[in-house]
Order: sequence, then C-alpha cells, then structure tokens
Amino acid sequence: MEDVWSLVHAERAALIGDLENLDDHRWETPSLCRGWTVHDVVAHLVDTARTTRVGFLVGLARAGFDFHRLNARGVERERRASPRDTLERLRQVSSRTSTPPAPLDSRLVEEIVHGEDVRRPLGITRCYPQEAVVRSLRLQVRTPASFGGARELVARVRLTATDADVSIGDGPDVRGTALALLLAVSGRRVGLDDLDGPGIDALTPAT
Repeated sequence: MEDVWSLVHAERAALIGDLENLDDHRWETPSLCRGWTVHDVVAHLVDTARTTRVGFLVGLARAGFDFHRLNARGVERERRASPRDTLERLRQVSSRTSTPPAPLDSRLVEEIVHGEDVRRPLGITRCYPQEAVVRSLRLQVRTPASFGGARELVARVRLTATDADVSIGDGPDVRGTALALLLAVSGRRVGLDDLDGPGIDALTPAT
C-alpha cells in the first residue's frame, strides 16, 4: 500500500508544479473530460483526495446513486473563485491517504488519467513512472464499465504495450504505449491517435 501512495503523492506534486505558474485565463481551457475545464478537473482531484469510504457512500446515496451527479457536486464544493485558491486546496490535500471503496490502484488511475485530461489541452507533457501507468492499465481492463473501467470494451481485443511487458486479452491486436492504451480504455479519444492494429475499432467510442 505504501508504494501506491508514494506514486499517488508524486503525481499530485507533479501536477501542482505544472500548474502553479499557469495564467488564470488558461484554467478555463476545456479539458479532455467533456464539459469540464482544467479548473473543474483540479477541483475534482481535490474532492477525490478528500473522499473517504464512508463519505463516498453517503454522498452517492444523496446523489441518488448517480455517479455523474456525485462528481458534479464534488466539483462545485471544491472549486474556488480563484484558480490559485483551488490549486492551494490541492496542495493541502496532496499527502492524504483517504480513498473511496475501490481498489487502491484506482488512485493511480485518477491521478494519471486526469493529469492527462489537464496537461494535453495545455500542451504540457509528463513522463509518468512506467509502474504507475501499467498498474493503472491493468486495473482499468479488469474493472466493469459501470464502475468506470473497460472490462467489457476490451473483452474482444488484445492490448499490447510497445514500451512495457504488457499483453492483455485475446483477439485482434491493439498496439501502443501503455499510456496511450490507458487513455483509450478510459474513454479518451486522444489515446487512439497513438495506437494501431486490427482491433482498434473496438476501442473507438460511439459518437
């Protein structure tokens, strides 16, 4: 567990470092999360860092068991008028080890995928630790879609990382970096641009 949290904390610190000198107007850049700006995603990361197992269950019940409503309320709760204040909120919670009732590696998925949701539209690049990306990918492909994963989506393809010893599934091949595969199975179209292989159509979200 400690090694997971050290990776999570490193990702939070890296994102704070990438954003601390960002001009205020760029915080309103649309992120890769549909309907959310960069500012919204950072507020969501504050909310998830503060979430406890009990708090998650209570919040989900109050949201009528609607995950989208739960997340929207979290963004509204944690987003401050000033981006600097929201970023300071993230800095204050960056060393927390609280988590909703989910596998611990889901915290890595949260930090890496949302990190790319923010960085890519801003033209910021990061070389993520390979271990963190691979662990995130393995969790996503065994998690049902109803819980934000891609188990059903990749049931008919084989994912092969070109930069790591990872090959998952049985079917037409999809090849690319572990990060590109992670983004694709997390519903980010941008990840598809860096993939190839006969199975890629199965990863293409319906329009």
